[in-house]
Amino acid sequence: MSQIIDLKDAMERVQDDKELLLELFDIFVEDFVGKQKGLWEAFKKGDCSAFQMLSHGLKGATGNISAHQMHLNCIELDKMGKGCDLAPAEPKLKLLDQQFEELKVEIAKVKKEFGK
Repeated sequence: MSQIIDLKDAMERVQDDKELLLELFDIFVEDFVGKQKGLWEAFKKGDCSAFQMLSHGLKGATGNISAHQMHLNCIELDKMGKGCDLAPAEPKLKLLDQQFEELKVEIAKVKKEFGK
């Protein structure tokens, strides 16, 4: 399908349950919006603890929906938070924003493909 979501891997994770996968996508999108805002706020404040907590959560969530490129980006952000080195985070945060927009488009395509 695409490089945004590894649909084959995602379907394996939910044992080919399309309804469950779509539900996970919806939960992810809803949850991401708040965490995205929080990440930017933590970055601007230099709050490494909050930044790490949020990026760590997104690392797990992106892995759960098989969004591999986003997952790799979140791994990098998580490392920045752990090391309390947020200086290089801005380009990664902008990339994450872009990846999220692409992910939403991809989710819409998957929903259409699944007849939803």
